[in-house]
Amino acid sequence: MASLISGPTVAQHASREDCWIIVHGKAYDVTEFLDEHPGGAKIILKYAGKDATKGYDPIHASDVITSHLPIEKQLGAVDLATLVNGVEELTPEEVERAALFAALPPISDIMNLYDFEVLSRRLLPPKTWAYYSSAADDEIAIRENHNAFQRVWFRPRILRDVSKVDFSHTILGCKSSMPIYISAMALGKLGHADGELNLTRAAGKNGIIQMISTFASFTFDEIVDAAAPGQVLFSQLYVNQDRELTRKYVQNAEKRGVKGLFITVDAPQLGRREKDMRMKNAADSSNDAGAKVQAGQKVNKGEGHTRAISAFIDPALNWDDIRWFKTITNMPIILKGVQTWEDAVLAIEMGVQGVVLSNHGGRQMDMARSGLEILVEVIDELTKRGLWPNPNFQLFVDGGVRRASDVIKALALGASAVGIGKGFLYSYCAYGQEGVEHALKILRDEMEMNMRMLGVARLDELRPEMVDARGLAVHTVPSPEHVLSNNTYEKLQLVQFKDSRL
Repeated sequence: MASLISGPTVAQHASREDCWIIVHGKAYDVTEFLDEHPGGAKIILKYAGKDATKGYDPIHASDVITSHLPIEKQLGAVDLATLVNGVEELTPEEVERAALFAALPPISDIMNLYDFEVLSRRLLPPKTWAYYSSAADDEIAIRENHNAFQRVWFRPRILRDVSKVDFSHTILGCKSSMPIYISAMALGKLGHADGELNLTRAAGKNGIIQMISTFASFTFDEIVDAAAPGQVLFSQLYVNQDRELTRKYVQNAEKRGVKGLFITVDAPQLGRREKDMRMKNAADSSNDAGAKVQAGQKVNKGEGHTRAISAFIDPALNWDDIRWFKTITNMPIILKGVQTWEDAVLAIEMGVQGVVLSNHGGRQMDMARSGLEILVEVIDELTKRGLWPNPNFQLFVDGGVRRASDVIKALALGASAVGIGKGFLYSYCAYGQEGVEHALKILRDEMEMNMRMLGVARLDELRPEMVDARGLAVHTVPSPEHVLSNNTYEKLQLVQFKDSRL
């Protein structure tokens, strides 16, 4: 049996030239990795010679360090009894956060998905809230995603038998209790210790499909292992510049039973998200040389979590790569982030099984149209070309969805299913798995009520003429103020003087 490494031994290696850290009770020599780290060297050096688990866990899957370091740099187990652990006093912010959690209203008081969001805004550390809530540039697109739904009005039908309402659905041939799926979201453990596992467990109990993010806080296999027997999962993919790593990831997903591969195609690089950039990642500062993998990019290393996790995304991704994906997997392939009818036509011609019409939650290119607006255009043009309806091709929509009425509007206009992300994210930030389950209950109740009010007993009874979308593409159409949305949105801030008293 190998001898344990003592804490004082690790502490001797605490410089840029000789840097060891401890993660989950094991020591690692990260000296040669410092300048390769996507988040920069400074955050690692903060923990040089110490236990880095507290800083590592919220933004890394457990196997990241072992998969990126050569075996000879994985030094072995540490004798934790020999660590010198100072007693960390809670900061005033941590004390306030604990008090807020103690004062959370009973979950029965949560009436809608906005309630979760307004609580999370207070509960989450400022850096986490900035990462989760930020969007591109002036944040017009993220607000438009919501506003677009408010420009579509219902045309309810009357005197129809709606005594029994059925909103069960099939998505890519897989059963779902509702016509929604949980969209992929990164870095779940920033908001809750169980992160994405809250989604997995709640989705399994409620017959909902979860899409696993490439940048999840847990490993892909940890999330799949937490799923219930027979639970349906999709996988979202940011394509790595190293195609061999991508191939292994995709084929492991298929081997583990994933039922759909959603390839993100709207992110040749990640957008400028100024709330996140202003908060910065604690890892970075202006005197940090940065990561070599980002060499040549004119990027301030203080650009927050977004920049830290995005260094390996391949900006060279193109249609030829989609052909390659078809040779390495039999999973249905969905292109996530299609924004024009022209690209939807190309996707059909390429032989993929669907597209997600989306502007990436408004987090990529500001002023990009909402998925709902794109949907109307796409269906119109595909229909003209005899490409729609198409039993071999599905149209998904995401972005800005907070109500079941939003889902019904998208379905009436022709969407196959609707992705919801932030509503579920904020639900577990406040209440963990119970929050996700309550969010699903809210949506179920809203779905039943709205279908009944609209005069439809089954989803296949929805028709475009049940909504009035004439104002959807007219962005100057006034609509009543949406109080809940306006009260949860946090306005962008401008630069401040260093001395707050001035």
